[in-house]
Amino acid sequence: MQKVAIYGLGAVGGLIAARMVAAGCEVSAVAHGQTLAAIQRHGLRLRVSGQLQTVPLRVEENPEALGVQDIVFIAVKSPALAQVVARIAPLIGPHTMVVTAMNGVPWWFFEARDVPFQGTALQSLDPDRKLAAAIPIGHIVGCVVHFSSSRPEPGFVELKSGNRLILGEPDGAMSERLQALVRLLEKGGFQADASSNIRGDIWYKLWGNMTMNPVTAVTGANTQQVLDDPLLNEFCRAAMREAAQIGEKVGCAIAQTAEERNEVTRKLGAFKTSMLQDAEAGRPLEIDGLLTVVHEIGILAGVKTPTIDGLLGLTRVFGRAHGIYGCP
Repeated sequence: MQKVAIYGLGAVGGLIAARMVAAGCEVSAVAHGQTLAAIQRHGLRLRVSGQLQTVPLRVEENPEALGVQDIVFIAVKSPALAQVVARIAPLIGPHTMVVTAMNGVPWWFFEARDVPFQGTALQSLDPDRKLAAAIPIGHIVGCVVHFSSSRPEPGFVELKSGNRLILGEPDGAMSERLQALVRLLEKGGFQADASSNIRGDIWYKLWGNMTMNPVTAVTGANTQQVLDDPLLNEFCRAAMREAAQIGEKVGCAIAQTAEERNEVTRKLGAFKTSMLQDAEAGRPLEIDGLLTVVHEIGILAGVKTPTIDGLLGLTRVFGRAHGIYGCP
């Protein structure tokens, strides 16, 4: 029986935990505060297609209590990574897979061999390279989440739509461990796909949400309201065109146009993005993984990004003014 630990029992990590239990793994999680108390009291509660279930789950505040794992899923938002890197070591052994199920660009984006700008340390994500040192690239498997879920309260996760995970080795290899991970996730109930270009998959998802997330957070509008305003829609498309130019330079070309991608978003209906939900709840905004890093990579790639820069400035001032980003 494989030992699987989840670091981050939010809307994404909670669903992964439940699915890994269904796959027959020995599953545990690192949690604290209200989430820890809720799961100790009730178990992990999950609602899918209107059906409520309770999943027994071992939770610990201290990772040392769990020991070395076969697989660790990191499912936190980027502002929490500093806490993760300081505490994750007891979970990682010589052969542990660390699956990064997170939004935005990961700190290891330029760590794999034979990628453009190989070895570049992203100052906006890992300025002192503590993440790279704590979790060497050989342990990492990238993951792109294509489902929508929410956490109405601590320890309670609701799947709203979608069911897909894309997984891949940072260097694009179709390794045996990757194939085994895909099979395990499928056994748990996910639609799981192995990718030979996980960096491209990461950049494509970023390209779609790097505008909608911050714009909705700052304005308080849902996605439909943003797309229905012609000036704001064009502002978002301009930022996406800049990001697509960066993608060309870093080995993550995008085949769609910005107009085509926004029409895909429109078909999803009017919804609140995760960043808007965080802003409304007073939670830290993951600006660095979605915007600051794109600004940084744009400079690295020699691509001018005036629209992205303006959006970054607007969003981080909003976050600082509301006490939900960096230091005021």
